[in-house]
Amino acid sequence: MTTQAPRCLILGGGGHARVLIDGLLASGAAVPVAVLDPDSAKQGGDIFGVPVQGGDEDIPALLAQGVRHFLVGLGGVRDNRPRARLFEMALAAGLSPLTFRHPRAVCSSRAQVGQGCQLLPLSVVNAGARLGQNVIVNTAAVVEHDCQLDDHAHVATGARLCSTVRVGRGAHVGAGATVKQLVSIGQGAVVAAGAVVINDVAAGAVVGGVPARPLGKP
Repeated sequence: MTTQAPRCLILGGGGHARVLIDGLLASGAAVPVAVLDPDSAKQGGDIFGVPVQGGDEDIPALLAQGVRHFLVGLGGVRDNRPRARLFEMALAAGLSPLTFRHPRAVCSSRAQVGQGCQLLPLSVVNAGARLGQNVIVNTAAVVEHDCQLDDHAHVATGARLCSTVRVGRGAHVGAGATVKQLVSIGQGAVVAAGAVVINDVAAGAVVGGVPARPLGKP
């Protein structure tokens, strides 16, 4: 008996959505039927053949057409709260989050990956790691064994979390950053691109440099 791939919406029509759609089309894990984006300049176009429709107001009509799943197509550079709001809005509207693993991502069967997580090409999630909901492990990022990433966190392109790192809710670890083992990154904190973090980072703090030092507030 053949299981039909779920049909899904992509919420947001920028560059991150392009990567997700490319991966879905390559893997066949789900069928993207529409992109929703409030930017009228994007509406009426398409991303790799997937039509860009209106904004969130179109969700009820698509639900009526039998679409039940979604992926957050909005990326994040510093502030992951917009992604969190989209995720919660879609849940409240009655959609279910898809968990996406690109065909070229590596994820241990002994890791725990929450709903709505996105593991992009060449990313690695090793044994004992635990990811909450709506977490991005971006292209070529590494989440080593026994790390914990809370809801809506983002480990950006090429970043590396050594073992047993804790990343708080909505925190952002920038591209190419390295976080030493046993370090904790607080809720909503931002680690700048290329930083090397050897000490805990307080909630809401912004750090950068080698070694990382406080830079201010987001």
